Amino acid sequence: MELQRYFEGFNDRDWEPEVEPADGPLRLAIVGLGGYARDRALPAIERTARCETTVAVSGSPEKVETVASRFDVDRTLDYEAFHAGEAADAYDAVYVSTPPAHHLAAAETAAEHGKHVLCEKPMDVNTERAERMVEVCDDAGVALMVAYRLHAEPAYRRLRELIGDGFIGDPVQVHGAFSLDLLGRTEVSAADVWRIDPEVAGGGALMDLGIYPLNTARFLLDADPVAVQATTAAPDEAFDGVDEHVAFQVSFPDDAVGSFSASFNAHRDSQLKVVGTEGRVTVDSAFGGLVDREVVVERGEMHAAFTGPYVDEIEEQFEYFGTRVLHGEPIEPDGVHGLVDIAVADAVYESAATGGRVGLDG
Repeated sequence: MELQRYFEGFNDRDWEPEVEPADGPLRLAIVGLGGYARDRALPAIERTARCETTVAVSGSPEKVETVASRFDVDRTLDYEAFHAGEAADAYDAVYVSTPPAHHLAAAETAAEHGKHVLCEKPMDVNTERAERMVEVCDDAGVALMVAYRLHAEPAYRRLRELIGDGFIGDPVQVHGAFSLDLLGRTEVSAADVWRIDPEVAGGGALMDLGIYPLNTARFLLDADPVAVQATTAAPDEAFDGVDEHVAFQVSFPDDAVGSFSASFNAHRDSQLKVVGTEGRVTVDSAFGGLVDREVVVERGEMHAAFTGPYVDEIEEQFEYFGTRVLHGEPIEPDGVHGLVDIAVADAVYESAATGGRVGLDG
């Protein structure tokens, strides 16, 4: 097998259509204007060719005023006006960037008005609510995509192909870790308080960070876990009620095992490794999204490192979403895909509480 062929055109979009959509760009309503939406998502949308922001929704008059001025947004709404359907003719799709407990309500409003949905991860705080989101979007005939931005990132798409073709043999182990120092040197900032509120976030480090290595492993292996064993801890009183640290092992079909960890109170770390019977791939800075990502592939005596030009994975995600919606083509990762992660998260918390291994329905 020739390794080089997988990394020719390292940053090429293999989903790019040959013909541009006749309509477009896709008009977006951004629901929730937290720091991520303002500093990462909105600038990324502005750089795309197939999406534009036409409506901004927030409960903060200051935020909508700032966003409207900075990004030349046509309409600004508070949540009450959005849910009442005001300005529904000014957008084609909704990007849901609120804390997780508010995702379902935004998706229900979008579906009610026939608007497509791009929902931030995790889909919601539990399986029941995530299932409801899938149901309402299906019933309305609108697309539902979960914002796992690494699915559109070229390096990961090359790795998925490489692993699927058996370049490293049969996958045996996947190791992933994601951590950051949420406390900093003092206390959790006001902007991050929701992340340690179990009613709003659905959990702690698992829901905010652990989802990344779990979902990326699922994407690369094209497989879903069948069982989970987990432990959580929260030694710092600032994390009372949520997991400050989480470690969990999942069993995949064909005997592959994934070992993942996440922490809200540790040195920043972001890495992923897939070990096969004949080789391995390692990704440094796997989930942060702000630096060049190095991919190392090993097989036998061969060792090759690839560092492509920086790619804004958020921009790729919106470009992909806009393209698929405008072309009327199937979207991945869809709501059914995102629902699996919520089911795994529920199983992680059950296992941590009981100390036992929890099986997952297929």
